[in-house]
Amino acid sequence: MPDAGDLPQRWPRPSAPRPIVVIGAGAIVEHAHLPAYRRLGLDVAGFHDLNPARASAMAARWPGARAFATIDQAARWPGAVFDVAVPGSAVAGVLASLPEGSPVLVQKPLGESLAEAKHILSVCRARQLTVALNFQLRFSPNLIAIKALLDRGHFGDLVDVEVRTVTHTPWELWSFMRGIPRLEILYHSVHYLDALRHLLGEPRGVFTRTTRSPLPDYADVASATILDYGPACRVLVAAFHAHAPLPMHAMSELRIEGTRGSAVAQMGVNLAYPKGEPDTLEIWTRGADRFEAVPLRGSWFTEAFEGPMSNLQRFVAGEDARLVSPVDDAVRTMALVEACYLASTAPGTAIPE
Repeated sequence: MPDAGDLPQRWPRPSAPRPIVVIGAGAIVEHAHLPAYRRLGLDVAGFHDLNPARASAMAARWPGARAFATIDQAARWPGAVFDVAVPGSAVAGVLASLPEGSPVLVQKPLGESLAEAKHILSVCRARQLTVALNFQLRFSPNLIAIKALLDRGHFGDLVDVEVRTVTHTPWELWSFMRGIPRLEILYHSVHYLDALRHLLGEPRGVFTRTTRSPLPDYADVASATILDYGPACRVLVAAFHAHAPLPMHAMSELRIEGTRGSAVAQMGVNLAYPKGEPDTLEIWTRGADRFEAVPLRGSWFTEAFEGPMSNLQRFVAGEDARLVSPVDDAVRTMALVEACYLASTAPGTAIPE
C-alpha cells in the first residue's frame, strides 16, 4: 500500500494571482467556481452575464466586484484572467471579443461539435489567446492521486478500467439543454472521456450507443462507450441519468484494475445531485487482504475547480511549465466525443443466421 500522505491531491496556488473577470454567471460559477476561488484567496474583479440581474447578484456577493453591462466593458479590465462559463455554442463569440493575448479559462465543452471546436481553436490562435479548458475532473483530489499512482507504475499493466454512473440528473435545471441534439456525452460523459485520455492516452477508436431521455424535448441521457485500448485492457464508460431519484442504488465511480493493484474512486457529486456526497478513494495492492481508504482533502465539486485556474495563472506567470488541459488537447477530447456520436448512429453487427 502506498503512503497516502505521499500522494498529491491539489495543484499549487499561483504566487501572484491576477484578477479574474467572469463571463457567464450561471449556477456552475455560483456553486463551483466561486467557492474554489474564495478558498484560494483569488480576486474576482467582476461579472458579465446576458442577464444583468444575474451579474449584479453575483457581484453583490463578492467584495469589491462589479457587474459589467457589456462584454466590452468586462474585456477592458487591466491584467485580467477571463473565466468563460457559457454554453458551448457561445464560446467562439465570447473569445472573439476578448483582448488579444489574454489568458482564458473556458468551461467545457469546447463548442457542441468537432467542427465548432476547430473553429474555436482557430479563434484562439488568431487572437493569440492562452486558453485552458475547465476539464476539472483531471484536478479532483482522487484523480490527481490516481494519476500519480499510474505514473509510478503502482497498478502494473492495466487490464480493466470502468466509469459507471447510475443517477438521477435534473436536466431541467439547465434550460439551454432543452432541444439540443446532443446532451449526455457532450455535457457530462465528456468529463470521463477526457479524464481517461489524461490517464491512459489516446484510444484507437470507440464503440458507442446512446439512448434518449424519457423527458420530452431532451436528447440522449444515457450512453455506453467501449474505448479501444487494445486486446489486453477493457475500458468502458457507462452512464444512465434517469435512475429513480433515490440514493440507495445510485452509483458514480471510476475503477482501475491492474496486474499489481487496483483503485476505486467515487465521484460523489452525481449522487443525489446537486447536494451529492463526498468523493472517496480506495486502493488495493497485490498481496493485501483489503482495500485501504485514502483520506481526501475534498471532492470534484468543488475542490477540483481550484486546479484549472491555478494551473492557468501559474503558466502565464512562468511558474508552471505547461497547461494540463490546453485548448489544443481539448480539441482531441472533442474529436473523441464526435467519434462517440458517429458510432452511435452505426448499426450493430448483425447476428448470423
